[in-house]
Amino acid sequence: MPDEAIKRLHPGPRMSKAVRHAGVVYLCGQTASGAPATDVEAQARETLARVDALLAEAGSDRTRLLAVTVHLREMADFAAFNAVWEGWLPPGQAPARTTVQATLAQPDLRVELTVVAAA
Repeated sequence: MPDEAIKRLHPGPRMSKAVRHAGVVYLCGQTASGAPATDVEAQARETLARVDALLAEAGSDRTRLLAVTVHLREMADFAAFNAVWEGWLPPGQAPARTTVQATLAQPDLRVELTVVAAA
C-alpha cells in the first residue's frame, strides 16, 4: 500500500504521537505530562484523558480499543490503576490487555500506556 495511505499525527524526528493505517490507530506511549502527580490514580486519570484526546484526533475512541499494554513502575500499583481503568473503560468494551512492570523514561512516572484501536 502506498505510503500516503499512512497518516501520522504530530510526527517528530523520533516518533509520531499516533499513526493511522488500514483502519487501525497506534498511539505512542502515553503518560502524564509535565510534572506528574505522585500517585498512580492521578497519573492514570491524566494519561487516560490524553489517550481519549489522541484517539479522537485520529478518528477513534475508547469503545474501539483493540489492545493495550500497561507499563507500571511498580506492580504494587496494579489494583489502584485497575480501579481508575475500570471506571474509564465502557462496559463490555475491554481490549486485549497486558500489564508489565517497567522502568519508565522519567523516575516520577508511575504508568505508561501503549494503545492500539480500530479507526
